[in-house]
Amino acid sequence: MNMKLSRLLRTSLLAPLAAAGVAVVAPADAVGTRRFELDSQDDFLAGDLRGVSVDSQGHVRAGWNLGTLSVTGANTVLCALPMSDGSVLLGTGGAGKILKVAGGQVTEFADTKQMAVTSMVTDGKSVFAATLPGGKIFKVDGGSAVTELPPIVDAENIFALAYDSKKNGLYAATGPNGKLFFVQPGGAAQLVFDSDEPNLVSVAVAADGTVYTGSSGKGILFKVTGPGKATVHASPAGDEIKDIQFGKKGELYVIANEMGGGEGKPAAAPRPPSKGSMPSRGAGRAGRGTLIRIEADGTSEDLLHRSDTHFVSLAIDDSGKPYVGTGVEGRVYTVDENHTSMLVADVDGRQVGALSLAGKQRFVVASDPAAFHEIRGVGGADASWTSKVLDAGLRANFGRLTWHSDGVVEFQLRTGNSGDPDSTWSDWSQALSAPGKTTVPPGRFVQLRARFAKDSNATLHDIALPFVTDNLRAVVTGIEMQSKGGRPSGGLPASGADVPSRSSSVKLTWRVDNPDSDQLRYRVSFRFEKQPGAWRDLTKPDDTYTRSDIDWETSSLPEGTYRIRVEATDELANPPDRITRHALESGPILVDNTAPVFRSLRTQGKRVQAELVDGLGPIVRIDFAVNGRTEWRPLAPKDGIFDEPAEEIDADLSSVLPSGTNLIAIRAFDQAGNFVVRDIEIK
Repeated sequence: MNMKLSRLLRTSLLAPLAAAGVAVVAPADAVGTRRFELDSQDDFLAGDLRGVSVDSQGHVRAGWNLGTLSVTGANTVLCALPMSDGSVLLGTGGAGKILKVAGGQVTEFADTKQMAVTSMVTDGKSVFAATLPGGKIFKVDGGSAVTELPPIVDAENIFALAYDSKKNGLYAATGPNGKLFFVQPGGAAQLVFDSDEPNLVSVAVAADGTVYTGSSGKGILFKVTGPGKATVHASPAGDEIKDIQFGKKGELYVIANEMGGGEGKPAAAPRPPSKGSMPSRGAGRAGRGTLIRIEADGTSEDLLHRSDTHFVSLAIDDSGKPYVGTGVEGRVYTVDENHTSMLVADVDGRQVGALSLAGKQRFVVASDPAAFHEIRGVGGADASWTSKVLDAGLRANFGRLTWHSDGVVEFQLRTGNSGDPDSTWSDWSQALSAPGKTTVPPGRFVQLRARFAKDSNATLHDIALPFVTDNLRAVVTGIEMQSKGGRPSGGLPASGADVPSRSSSVKLTWRVDNPDSDQLRYRVSFRFEKQPGAWRDLTKPDDTYTRSDIDWETSSLPEGTYRIRVEATDELANPPDRITRHALESGPILVDNTAPVFRSLRTQGKRVQAELVDGLGPIVRIDFAVNGRTEWRPLAPKDGIFDEPAEEIDADLSSVLPSGTNLIAIRAFDQAGNFVVRDIEIK
């Protein structure tokens, strides 16, 4: 059996302990011992990442060493523009300001007095900034010289700009009418392409002058070769083409998002499909993001897909490798030619609003809260991965921690009995530089921390931590007999419902509280109430019975009332000196395999009269059918209620019988489903 499959099958038996999303396995060679196993990307991403990266193969290594500079005066950064002097301009939301990062400080560069700066480009001398709402473009020269360009008619919002150096002008992707304009500073805007989409939200210009623009609505990538000349270049799954970048060989990289409602996404108002709507910025919704590469011949390849987040930003590094910034949890991913994805940065902000990976200015800009993170290199003294809190379910003792690594990785552990680490938890343990015995006090919860300070080239994978919990007894809390009609005993049937089907087999089930999730063995026995104390085995003495139900065949037993006894032990999971036991005796269970009998059956005119009796009772239903038809209709007992082993009927059938002689079948059921049928003629 495949090792992964084997692990999956074992883990399925321990689902209550695996609620944290980490595999909890119980190997056959360790009585009572279980293990936390962390070996997948999701296992590691669930923890706290500080300067480390995690790839889709479940390998952890030192990641980017990021500086952190708080961006005062803004909570959201929507775009960034590296400048030739080494500074970086940040376009902000909420206040519509352009901030400047230089010399380790953030200062105000310009104020558009609009709500948000959505995109910035430069011609090498001036900076051009697009804003919304209002659809304005501002030219910024020098420190604070802000000039508004002539307004673009029929564009309330400008979402993206691209500079065309050959034409010395700007392309503007706009909404709410999904139009692309060309703007030359000082001149009127020219309509280049009028799409059927509500918004165009991204735009890029190729070296040969071809323009690509992406929409929000149906998520279409358009190729524009001249005024009014556009074709659909790609239409990937999703409803938004958020960004477009060119690779080193002229290929296109595109991030497409699916922001509509769906399973696993927070509820949010859907985007109206008609013109006049603004595209979602992703607030409050996780969405799904896809990174796509489109070759010059139009062939496309999905490189990276995340179903837990949409993508906000896109950048290509000097080697041509793509990177995406997420709209949830503030993470940066990259992917290689083998489709092996890697998380390379996890910042405190909710979104990664902008990225730059080429040239000397390499940075990550986060929002909510806003921060500028310079990429200083790989690794560092603080490079560490900390697991999420792992829950053993009960207080546990932890054994030898093992892991696999290429290079030196140091591990520390801490334990506690509260779900969130606080002052009651133990201190971090002494560091382990090789797999070995842990030195932490017992606790229900445990957390692991791996540090890469000694070896920035180390790679970590496959962590296992054995543990043994306190042994608590399992308690049998209830035993039930499943009625022969499939209804649990004690349930209330509908008036006129069918009686149980006739069967000598009784389905017994029981409930157990098993706080430490030990595998349990059950021993089931029964006794006839007329023989007190004489318990007889229902399960075989050498049968290791682990199910919580059993079928009891009663055809060879005398009729009467019985009791069932269920004993639960944890002997399969514990050594002899730690075994616990608990047994519970059921209430009375009736075994009845004999049908009622007719003492008498006669007619008087159109009336049918009968007396019936059952050995154990009660009789629960009497009905009749006419002339061999399959429709059975109920009859009422003479005293009005079925509650005794003996019942009488005296029924006038004149209103339901056709004229002439009729053959009447009378059928009677007892509580166990046994029944008898007799026929009689009525003239």
